[in-house]
Amino acid sequence: AFEIISDGKIKSFEEISSAIWSSALGFLGELGCSRAGIQVLKEKYDPKTQRGIIRVSNKSVDEMRASLGLIKQINNTKVSVKTLASSGILKKAVARM
Repeated sequence: AFEIISDGKIKSFEEISSAIWSSALGFLGELGCSRAGIQVLKEKYDPKTQRGIIRVSNKSVDEMRASLGLIKQINNTKVSVKTLASSGILKKAVARM
C-alpha cells in the first residue's frame, strides 16, 4: 500500500501509474520489472486520500519500495510517495490503507 503526498491533487490514476512504471523501469530495468511482476491496481486507488496498492512479487518488495522513493514529480507536481504497509495478502493490504 502506498500514499502520495503532494502540494496539489493528482488528477488521474494514469499519471500515477505512469510515474510508478517509469521509476521502476529506471531503477530495475525491463528484466527486473518483469521478474517483479508489478501491477498497479486501479480499482484499489482512492483519489481522495491518494492511496493505492501495488501488487509485486514477494522477492521484489524492497526494490519496489526503493523505486517508489525515487519518484519526485508527477505531471509537474512535486510529490513524495510513502509506503504505508506491505502484506502477503491483498485483503490485509487494503485494510492497512
